[in-house]
Amino acid sequence: MENNSSNFIKNIIKDDLESGKHDHVITRFPPEPNGYLHIGHAKSIILNFGVADDFNGKTNLRFDDTNPLKEDIEFVNSIKEDVKWLGYDWDNLFFASDYFDEMYKRAVLLINKGLAYVDDLNADQIREYRGTLTEPGKDSPYRNRAVEENLELFEKMRSGEFENGAKVLRAKIDMSSPNINLRDPVIYRISHTEHHNTGNKWCIYPMYAFAHPIEDAIEGVTHSICTLEFEDQRPLYDWIVENCEMESKPKQYEFGRLNLTNTVMSKRKLKQLVDEGFVDGWDDPRMPTVSGLRRRGYTPEAIRAFCQEIGVAKTSGVVDSQMLDHFVREDLKLKAPRTMAILNPLKVVITNYPEGEVEWLDAEVNPEVPEMGTRQIPFSREIYIEQDDFMENPPKKYFRLFPGNEVRLKHAYFIKCEEVIKDEAGNVIELRCTYDIETKSGSGFTGRKVKGTLHWVEASQAVSAEFRNYQPLILDKENDDEEEKSFLDRVNPDSVEILQGFVEPNMKNVKPQDKFQFFRHGYYNVDSKLTAADHLVFNQIVGLKSSFKL
Repeated sequence: MENNSSNFIKNIIKDDLESGKHDHVITRFPPEPNGYLHIGHAKSIILNFGVADDFNGKTNLRFDDTNPLKEDIEFVNSIKEDVKWLGYDWDNLFFASDYFDEMYKRAVLLINKGLAYVDDLNADQIREYRGTLTEPGKDSPYRNRAVEENLELFEKMRSGEFENGAKVLRAKIDMSSPNINLRDPVIYRISHTEHHNTGNKWCIYPMYAFAHPIEDAIEGVTHSICTLEFEDQRPLYDWIVENCEMESKPKQYEFGRLNLTNTVMSKRKLKQLVDEGFVDGWDDPRMPTVSGLRRRGYTPEAIRAFCQEIGVAKTSGVVDSQMLDHFVREDLKLKAPRTMAILNPLKVVITNYPEGEVEWLDAEVNPEVPEMGTRQIPFSREIYIEQDDFMENPPKKYFRLFPGNEVRLKHAYFIKCEEVIKDEAGNVIELRCTYDIETKSGSGFTGRKVKGTLHWVEASQAVSAEFRNYQPLILDKENDDEEEKSFLDRVNPDSVEILQGFVEPNMKNVKPQDKFQFFRHGYYNVDSKLTAADHLVFNQIVGLKSSFKL
C-alpha cells in the first residue's frame, strides 16, 4: 500500500538514511492490551506500518503489557485482528512481558549506579512531594538510602514480601526539574496480580515510561513514533536509554493525535461506556473502535484513505467526523450493489393489476459500474412504500404520493393514488392505487411526465429486515461555558433508531458484512452479530449525501 504523500516523520527517516545514521528502518506499533483499538490507533498503525513499508523497513507489533490489572487476552486477540483487517502484517510479534527479566536487571543496574531507590511513600504522598508546574518538588525521606539497602528491599519486593502499594522503586533524577516527568518517577510498583503472559512469576511490574524505551532498545527500533502527549516524557525516555546502558539508542518522535468531532478518543472513557451499559460492547456500531467501525460497515480502504488525507502533523487538531464518512462513501459508491429497502412500510394495493400475477423487472446493480450487471425484482398487485412518501394533505411542491397524484415507481410503472384506508384511530394503513401499463420503465413511454420517483418492495416475496440508523453517540458541547460533570452528560439518547421493514427477495441469502446502497436511504451493512437465518439486520454505515467538502 504505497503512499507517496510526504510528512515530517518520513522526512526525518529519509535524512537519517541519507546521512548514514541508519542503514535500515524499524518501527513498532505498541498498544497496551487494556481495551479495543479506536480510530486514533488506526492512524498510528497506518503511520508506523506505512513509513516502514515506504523505506523497505520492518514493523513490530508489541504489546506493552506491564499492567496486569487492566489487561486481558481478549484485548490482545482483538488488536491482532484489527491490525490485520486494516491491511497490515507485522514482521515480529513481541510482548513487553518477554523482557521482564532484562528490565529487572536494568533496574538493579540503576540502583547500583545510585540512580534508583526504594521509596516507602504512598501514591498520595509521592504526588504531594512532586510539587507543581510552578513549585519544585522535595526529596523523599527515603531518597538517600544506601545502595545495599535498596538492593535488598528491591529483591524483597520481587520475592513478594510486601503488600501492594507498600513500596515502589523510583529513578533518582532531579526533584527540582521544570519537567515533572523527571522528578524521580516511579519505575516499578508492587502488584500481586496474575499476568496473562507470565502467570504468577512476577509480583512487581515496570511502569510504562520505564519499560517502553527499554523495549524499543532491545528490539533495535530506529524511530519510536508516538503521539504528542508523550512529548514531555521524551527526556525521561532518553535518560532511561542512556543510564540503563542500552546498546541500541532509539529516538522518540511525536505527532499530533487524531481528534474527531462528536467522538470520544479515550480507551478509559470507551471502557466506561461499555461497563456502564451505554453501548452493547466494544464492537457496538456506534463506537469509534476499529471493531465497531468494521461491524458498522466501514472499510479498511476508506479508513486508510482518510488517515492519509488528514496527514501527519506536529500539532493536534480536531477533524470533522463527516470527513471520514466522505471517504466511506467514495469507497463504497463503486463497490456496493444498489437495491431497494422499505424502512417504514405503508401497504399499497394496485387495484387494476391482475390478482395472482407476478412479473419480473430488470434493474441495474450499480449504474456507475455497468459491468456489475442487472438484477431481477418482482412486481405485483401489492407493494410497500415508505410511510413518509405519502401525505394526505401535502404542502406545495410536494412531489410524492397524495390523493389524486401520480408518481413513478423506480424500475416499474406510474401509479396514481385513488383511495386512502385508515384504522379506527385515523392512521393511514393502506393506499389504493391504479397503474398505467403503458408507463413501464424502459418502454420509451413519453406521454406525460411525473416529478416524483418512489422506491418500493413487492409485498408477497419481500424479506423482513431490521434496520438500525445511527446518529453520533457523543454530542459536542454547543457552548464551551456549559457545565459538564462528565462526558457521559453528552451521550446522545437518540444515537440509534431501530426500524422494522422489508428488502427485495434477492437479499434473503446475504452474508454478514455484505454492503449495499439502499435507494434514497444510504449505505448499509449486514450486521455480523445480530443477523441470523430468520432475522436479517442492517446497520446504516453512512447516508447518501453530506455537506462536507474536501
